[in-house]
Amino acid sequence: MVANLIQFATNHYILVAIFVVLLVALLVNEIRRGGQSLSNGQLTALVNAEKALVIDIRPTKEYSAGHIVGAVNIPQDKLVNRMSELDKHKEKTLIVVDSMGQQSGTICRELLKAGYNAAKLSGGVSSWKADNLPLVK
Repeated sequence: MVANLIQFATNHYILVAIFVVLLVALLVNEIRRGGQSLSNGQLTALVNAEKALVIDIRPTKEYSAGHIVGAVNIPQDKLVNRMSELDKHKEKTLIVVDSMGQQSGTICRELLKAGYNAAKLSGGVSSWKADNLPLVK
């Protein structure tokens, strides 16, 4: 198997080089556009040190079913109109949380452009639940 892979890479080195360049470009783009990704442990440490505010961008119904302690619910479609509410937290890291970590990068980018220090929870609330961490209703 490995021998076949090496033979393929040797025979098609230009194709492999293009693949590697595209993969690196994709990774760099993802990192730049979505802000820093935090683990559950990093989020907990920042919140416990009172250096972060968790912003839950899920719809209100999902938020009410269970959310991270201390999280503020600002649904994704209402964030632009409610951005002024975050001004009093400019000195903190705003940690954006969604259901599975797929939408938070876009919101993170908007917050970064607006001058906030923003990050996102990797995997969203689903990773939080998977680690058996507490949610409040």
